[in-house]
Amino acid sequence: MNPLPGRLVLIGHPVLQSLSPTFQNAALRRAGLALTYEAFDITSLQLERAVARLRAQQASGNVTVPHKEAFAALCDTLTPVAERVGAVNTFWTDDGLLCGDNTDVGGFEEAVGKAFGVQRHWTRVALLGAGGAAAAVAAAAERWPGATVTLAARNTARAERLAARFANVSIAPSLEAALADAELVVNATPLGLHAGDAFAAPIQQLPPRACVFDLVYARGETAWVHAARGAGHQAADGLGMLIAQGALAFERWFGRAPDREAMWASVKG
Repeated sequence: MNPLPGRLVLIGHPVLQSLSPTFQNAALRRAGLALTYEAFDITSLQLERAVARLRAQQASGNVTVPHKEAFAALCDTLTPVAERVGAVNTFWTDDGLLCGDNTDVGGFEEAVGKAFGVQRHWTRVALLGAGGAAAAVAAAAERWPGATVTLAARNTARAERLAARFANVSIAPSLEAALADAELVVNATPLGLHAGDAFAAPIQQLPPRACVFDLVYARGETAWVHAARGAGHQAADGLGMLIAQGALAFERWFGRAPDREAMWASVKG
């Protein structure tokens, strides 16, 4: 087993809504590890100073929106997948060096496989958003033979940077064009985090047989997922991905797998 970190934290802005402390603390208790997973709301202006403190404290933890890309730039070393994605969601400290990984890629692949069938082969993916979460989806899709990703994002500069890094990604001229003929539609935007948010894509514009995966999660699933399922689509929100990436992070920190049943039970109760 790996040495225990000095602290175990989640940093992001906002973080109060996150379920990560709930299931990670459940996993820590089940494993008998004398640590508490804490959530800290850190703004972008506070990030660099916060990272310096975490490095000094020999901390490990997770990074969530909007800091995944900025955190990667502050790490001393990155795993190949984190370097490919250009974003970090999992970190640890090794002899004073801050190490970054990205378990969102593996978490996304696992969650999509469980939601829609592990033997499913996606060739046309519509990706909504162009941030760190979208880059993780693009990196996962690189592993799918013949898969192409069509990107729709409001931030043109971010979309162009993402498309330039991934040969399988192209930018659609409109949301409608991105959705056309898509087999899998992925929301990698923050839309759905707050009650009353607009849908990432109108339900009536989804291709009839498209599966819908929302990286946003909510207790009882997101409104977009409910609406898509009501219109006949297979649909899932990001809770499965959250648990999967958290379990992979736990393995990074401690060198052993967590009790996933305990993690799931803590958020389903």
